[in-house]
Amino acid sequence: MSVELNSLRDKIDEIDQAILSLIAKRLELVAQVGEVKSLHGLPIYDPKRESTMLAKRRYEAEQAGIPPNLIEDILRRLMRESYISENDKGFKKVYSGQGSVVIVGGNGQMGRLFTRLFTLSGYYVKILGSKNMHQATEMVADAAVVIITVPINKTVEIINQLPELPHDCILTDFTSIKQIPLQTMLNKHRGPVVGLHPMFGPDVPNLAKQVIVYCDGRQVEKYQWLIEQMKIWGAILYPITASEHDKCMSFIQALRHFTSFTYGVNLQQEQANLEQLIALSSPIYRLELMMVGRLFAQDPQLYADIIMSSEQNIELIKHYYQRFGEMVQLIDQGDKQQFIKHFNQVTEWFGDYAQRFIKESQSLLKLANDNRA
Repeated sequence: MSVELNSLRDKIDEIDQAILSLIAKRLELVAQVGEVKSLHGLPIYDPKRESTMLAKRRYEAEQAGIPPNLIEDILRRLMRESYISENDKGFKKVYSGQGSVVIVGGNGQMGRLFTRLFTLSGYYVKILGSKNMHQATEMVADAAVVIITVPINKTVEIINQLPELPHDCILTDFTSIKQIPLQTMLNKHRGPVVGLHPMFGPDVPNLAKQVIVYCDGRQVEKYQWLIEQMKIWGAILYPITASEHDKCMSFIQALRHFTSFTYGVNLQQEQANLEQLIALSSPIYRLELMMVGRLFAQDPQLYADIIMSSEQNIELIKHYYQRFGEMVQLIDQGDKQQFIKHFNQVTEWFGDYAQRFIKESQSLLKLANDNRA
């Protein structure tokens, strides 16, 4: 049995070596694709091409007796690596005029990410921070765009401290709230203004499939090149009003971060055994625990600022607190009928999204289980 098993394993090793060789060749071709896209100013992420290719490979896999999901998993992982390879080849510069990119707060993590992207696209980037703010007038004199990427609690103050900008210079910010910063920029600068919110952290390897929200301020035709530049980087640009953005962020950021924070506080005060929780967790709970732990691995000041950035956030959290109490009372009374009634009402409200989320979460659950030590 040992001889037979070793023989089979040797053959598998040979196939693995052949797979590695094919992957290397594929990445070489991807690098060439990146050069062509850079030359012609094409985005690194092409949703139509990706969708068509995956559908075709799934069909071919099924015809060959191979699980289609297996092929899609492999290809999606390869494509993620491909986007990184294409990212390193640089990008076409959209803006044809003169002027530099000034990033206020460029020494922060998000600032460094966009400094790299603008530099790869051929722009001259200047960093304006606390140590050289006294040079602001000189540094913005030739600016094509000034980007504010500083902590939320300093954004309005920094915008108001800016010197007069060139008439056609774009003024924008990366703040996770939009109404107040956008109005402050409109009051400060008479030229083109747009509010931006990158919906990702600074640790992303590239912008492929990453969402950047933009809220119109003034003179859309003059800041359109900036939107197009970000699309070339692979980002998905989503337009929305500042008020609707802030309403959505109350749910997406403030309430979600608050519930993770509260759950973490409860784990700590209950002195839960994390090692045992991880060992006994299902994939779904492991993911939930990962998201809570991820929060506490980051800057507490950032999350305090996000959660407490508006009265709207506080009111939403208060509503959640009230409903949480109502549901606690329900289970304290052992009222299963009311529990089921509320459950069915929410199920109906989710509609088709419930089944969609089950399907989308399956790949995440498989990954969580694969990563189990």
